[in-house]
Amino acid sequence: MTTPPASGAVPDTGGPDGLLLWRPRVQLALSTAAGALLVAGYLGHAALHIEAAALLYWLSLAIGLVYGMEAAYGALREKRVDIDVLMVVGAVMAASVGHAEEGALLLVLFTFAGALEELAMERTKREIESLHAIMPDRALVLRGSEWVEVKPEAVRVGDEVRVRPGDRVPVDAVVLEGESSVDEATLTGESLPRDVGKGATIFAGTINGEAVLRARVSKLASDSSVQRVLAMVTEAREQREPLQRLIDRIGQPYTLGVFGVSSLVFLVWWLGLGRGVDAAAYTAITLLIVASPCALVIATPTATLAAIARGARAGVLFKGGESIDRLSRTGAVCFDKTGTLTKGTPAYQKLLARDGDDDASLLAAAGQLERDSTHPTAKAIHGAALAAAGNGEVDAGVEEIRSIAGKGLLGRWRGGEARVGNLDFVGEIMDDTAREWARETLATVRNNGQLGVAIAAGSGAGVLVLQDEIRHGADTLVADLHRLGVRPVRMLTGDDEIVAKRVSDQLGLDAYDAHLLPEEKVAAVEAMKAERKGRRRQGVAVIGDGVNDAPALAAADVSIAVGSIGSDAALESADIVLLSEDLSRVPWALGLARATRTTVTVNIAFASGVIGAMGLVVVIGSLLDLTVPMAVGVLAHEGGTVVVVLNSLRLLWRR
Repeated sequence: MTTPPASGAVPDTGGPDGLLLWRPRVQLALSTAAGALLVAGYLGHAALHIEAAALLYWLSLAIGLVYGMEAAYGALREKRVDIDVLMVVGAVMAASVGHAEEGALLLVLFTFAGALEELAMERTKREIESLHAIMPDRALVLRGSEWVEVKPEAVRVGDEVRVRPGDRVPVDAVVLEGESSVDEATLTGESLPRDVGKGATIFAGTINGEAVLRARVSKLASDSSVQRVLAMVTEAREQREPLQRLIDRIGQPYTLGVFGVSSLVFLVWWLGLGRGVDAAAYTAITLLIVASPCALVIATPTATLAAIARGARAGVLFKGGESIDRLSRTGAVCFDKTGTLTKGTPAYQKLLARDGDDDASLLAAAGQLERDSTHPTAKAIHGAALAAAGNGEVDAGVEEIRSIAGKGLLGRWRGGEARVGNLDFVGEIMDDTAREWARETLATVRNNGQLGVAIAAGSGAGVLVLQDEIRHGADTLVADLHRLGVRPVRMLTGDDEIVAKRVSDQLGLDAYDAHLLPEEKVAAVEAMKAERKGRRRQGVAVIGDGVNDAPALAAADVSIAVGSIGSDAALESADIVLLSEDLSRVPWALGLARATRTTVTVNIAFASGVIGAMGLVVVIGSLLDLTVPMAVGVLAHEGGTVVVVLNSLRLLWRR
């Protein structure tokens, strides 16, 4: 077994020069073979009384020493005295006092547990690095007048690429032509494909659906979102949470202490209690084995790496063990509104027409007026008109369309005029009755926390109603967080009171604050942190879009950015990034963090309990002339390590 290096990196399982002998599966096979030799030796000696069977013990011991000596030499070369050194010393000393079979058992189980541990590490590493597998190896790029197939690394920013149905998107790009759906499950964990069209961003490694897309490259392959995510997850593996850093610091002093205590027991038992040299050495070696902190050292990193891997597979990027630990201690959450709880773009709801006016004609006229505008409101209105037309275009007969800055749009329509925009502008072509109706209707719309846009075409008048839509998963968010004991679930927004109240009521939030400036959001977070001090789960999480919420995110105990696969700012600023726009991932991530913390606690309690209990049993038993067989100590020690590893790996399959 190779203890995790101080950097926190996954141990190199290739061994010296990457030889086949040092690979975990080969180590597992050879340790199994060594175990078989050991069993054969026991059977031959005990059942058949064949003295030559003892040779099998030494063969088994030799196999174990191949791996044990290599690991111990590596530690000593780095001027470290660790568990590997302890185990080799224990096995050699056991053999030297006539118990080669128990020294062999120690190294067989030690090597076997080490192989399992490294395979577990490899599993978590594979889970993370499976992101590599989704990277495409070719791109169709426009060179002159021809489409040429090249490596993604050869594509430059500004190039045009063609993505056929079923192809992986080669680089991050913006769609120029075509409408399709893109499967982003490998990146975000989203089960449903995302519809894309002109102006939409598509990301490297995602899979194009049913139609050809032509897109302009926005980032080099090396700078793509998936590469940044992969780099950050790799960095997360290197980060250790506070508890693990403490264990790292005390690891060598503890190991030296075990050597010291075992040596003291040998001397006291031999010189003080008059036990024979062999008996004193046997007790000291057994104590050295059971007190070795293998399971304790591996208790935290295996659980943390498994959680990071599981999160990455579900589109939750944890930036290290510390972010998992801080999230697990969270008891209150603050959300931004625009772009977090809501999508941040207006969506068309309905058209309110004055009695007797043709709402279909008004919507069609508004859609044609807004056709060429790039404003989000215009896009929503034009999209609604397209959907109502059902034939892929809107032709309401509006001509000579012009934009009036800060007011709206106008055009000629059926011998008269059509306008869409604010009431002062549109009301100029309404009669008094229509203008008063529109003013009252707009006031009602605003009081409902929605956005109203006036439309007039000829003698017809109406109000287009839009509102910022709630994000997917937000409807169950509060209930899910409450089930986890998180209160309050609070919204901090710079938006006005009416809109904030509508969203709060719709989602059932515990509290909300409106009209907040960035510094006021920070003050609110700091006040919550002060109020919660001393509670079991005192942490305050702030969840935002990672851009305009930077001050509040920085003030939080743990910061989470939502829906940010394409946002460099979010990837850099937050402790945790949800690569999906599904807010149900927030309570899921919190549950995973708490499960990880529980797993670490159980691992450490179990490992410490085994060490403490077996240490006492060995010492007290020896004093009472009830010698604990070294084999029992070996089984307890190595069995504890295997239990800890398997307990941690359960996190990989958390639903």
